[in-house]
Amino acid sequence: MTVILIGYMGSGKSAIGKKIAKKSKINLVDLDDYIEENEGMSITEIFEKKGEVYFRKKEREYLKQLLETETNKIVSLGGGTPCYGDNMEMILKATPYVFYLKASVDTLYKRLKKRKDQRPLIKNIDNADLSEFIRKHLFERNFYYMQSHHIVNVDGKSRKKIAKKVIKKLS
Repeated sequence: MTVILIGYMGSGKSAIGKKIAKKSKINLVDLDDYIEENEGMSITEIFEKKGEVYFRKKEREYLKQLLETETNKIVSLGGGTPCYGDNMEMILKATPYVFYLKASVDTLYKRLKKRKDQRPLIKNIDNADLSEFIRKHLFERNFYYMQSHHIVNVDGKSRKKIAKKVIKKLS
C-alpha cells in the first residue's frame, strides 16, 4: 500500500507523515528529502544553481520511481508536486490513498511566516505580502489538490488527531 500526502507548503505533510508512519509502522519517504539525497544538494541549492525547471523535471523522475516500487510506504510530497505536468494523474493512478491536508490561508500564513528562509518560493516575500501570495497560489493549486481521494481539514487539529483520521481511512 502506498499512501500519498499532498497539500500546500506548511500544511503539515511531513509532520503528519511522521505520525502516521510511527503509528502504522509503515516507512515514510519525504519526496524533498529523497530528491536532496539523490541530487546531493538541498532543494534551495537546486533552485538557486539549476533553476525551477530542472527541479520539476527531477521531482517528476523521483516521484515516478517512488510510485513504481512495490513496498508499503507513505510519501509526503512537495506542495507543488501535484501541480506540474501529469504528476497528479500519475499519483491518482498509483494508489487510492491520496490525502489532501487542507489548511486555511490563515493557518498557512501563521506557519510559513516563521520558516520563510527554508522555503525557496517564499523566502523573498515580505510578511505583509505573504498572505496574499498564499491566497493566490492556493487558488491556482486547489484544482489539483481537490482531486485527492480524501480531504482532511487540518485547521485547529493536533497532528495526532489528523494522523488518526488518515489511519482510520486506511483500514
